[in-house]
Amino acid sequence: MKTPANYRRNFWSAAFLMATSAIGPGFLTQTTLFTQQLLAGFGFVIAVSILIDIVVQLNIWRIIVGINKPAQEIANALFPGLGAFLSLIIIFGGFAFNIGNIAGAGLGLEVITGMNIRICAITSAAIGIGLLLAKDASKAMDNFVKVLGILMIGLTAYVAFAAKPPLKEVIYRTVWPVKPDWKAVITIVGGTVGGYICFAGAHRLLDTKSTAPYELKQVSAAAVKGILTASSMRILLFLATLGVVTKGLVPDPSNPAAGVFRLAAGEMGFRFFGIVMWSAAITSVIGSAFTSVSFISTYHPFLEKNKRGLMMAFILLSTIIFLWVGKPVDLLVWAGLINGLILPLSLLILLAAVQFKRISKSYQHPKWLTISGVLVALCLAIIAGQVMIR
Repeated sequence: MKTPANYRRNFWSAAFLMATSAIGPGFLTQTTLFTQQLLAGFGFVIAVSILIDIVVQLNIWRIIVGINKPAQEIANALFPGLGAFLSLIIIFGGFAFNIGNIAGAGLGLEVITGMNIRICAITSAAIGIGLLLAKDASKAMDNFVKVLGILMIGLTAYVAFAAKPPLKEVIYRTVWPVKPDWKAVITIVGGTVGGYICFAGAHRLLDTKSTAPYELKQVSAAAVKGILTASSMRILLFLATLGVVTKGLVPDPSNPAAGVFRLAAGEMGFRFFGIVMWSAAITSVIGSAFTSVSFISTYHPFLEKNKRGLMMAFILLSTIIFLWVGKPVDLLVWAGLINGLILPLSLLILLAAVQFKRISKSYQHPKWLTISGVLVALCLAIIAGQVMIR
């Protein structure tokens, strides 16, 4: 049965929500810092992370949509209470990221307007909450993330072109790095599909409450589109940063991503950074709030009925904590690592659950995805363990 044409936009909405949830302030900060450390060799890290991301998303999207239940319900079906535990760690990771997202939104709007960063953070949070107050909040949210997603990728592409990176060196080191950095791999994977991010798209598809069954081939295609969209942004920012640092220029350590845009394209580039940072941050604020709330709203009809209110409260609390602790630059990198640690556990739970007919019902998960998913989860767990020991 083919998916009706009027449902096809749901796939793009889910893909963009996943991608823009990933492309936040932490994403920009991680990419810039690791490029400065690894230079062209960071291309290898990106290539490996894309392959891992695709395996992770194909498994998670297909299992959730195939079984037609959110991740926490699948986990509870595997073992009572496991879903509550999964919800707890996902919300913790999402909350850690969202404080950074609010900080990034304030920083981006500060660059654009010149206002105080705290006022900019409050203004950004108000915009996010206002979007949720719209009559058709889901449609408004979908359109919002699509437009801003396209805008920030386009502006970053301009800056990458202006930076003139050494493309031959990038290609060579992507295939043959000087020394693979596995901490960078798990941090980048965590920043792209770790924690709540890997569930954003699949939970968005469930939230549409489609009356027609989704074709799993199209679900897979949407999952891959989401990864490629997020990865295109990472590649462009990597090229822009590399073009700057290989010329001997040093971005501002207090705000490395902004420094890259300014050094590559002057004051206009700096203003572009403000737009990109704000777009990345505010879309991630929405994605984090939506996905985190989707992990608790199924526990009681009252919570399900008041999802929008919970999302607003999530954004408001994140803003209050940011105003209290200040700008958490280090948190942006560590949040990616935290979510990278959560990822293998989340993936293994779903892979274990889908093996039981009482849970999967009529859905049959492809064996090649199960095997590749288990291998990826175990590799990530080993790398995470080594990183923690160090």
